[in-house]
Amino acid sequence: MVRGGWTGKILKVDLTKGKHVQEPLDAKMAVDFLGGRGFAVKILWDELNRGVDPLSPDNLLIMATGPLTGLPIPSSGKIQVAAKSPLTGGYGDGNIGTKAAVQLKKAGYDVLVVKGRAE
Repeated sequence: MVRGGWTGKILKVDLTKGKHVQEPLDAKMAVDFLGGRGFAVKILWDELNRGVDPLSPDNLLIMATGPLTGLPIPSSGKIQVAAKSPLTGGYGDGNIGTKAAVQLKKAGYDVLVVKGRAE
């Protein structure tokens, strides 16, 4: 398990297959990319195939928290949401202050990666 503000787990959900898998968070990635935007960029770079249509089910929707998420610190309830942008075809992201960030952490995950299309 990764320490220092991370739960050490990534949840990957495939809506097309109706399946999910839990993966360990790589400790080196946690140190090198810190969380939130860093995790999202790294995962998109590593896992998104080149030339994927941003509006296709093959695009990834990534929600990533940082090491301070869930701590009793002002403005720490943030989550980074990222994907390949349909506007630019490049990386697109946004940072949101929401209870969902803390709930993701409380559920035991640092990152949620969603792909596919639900019926």
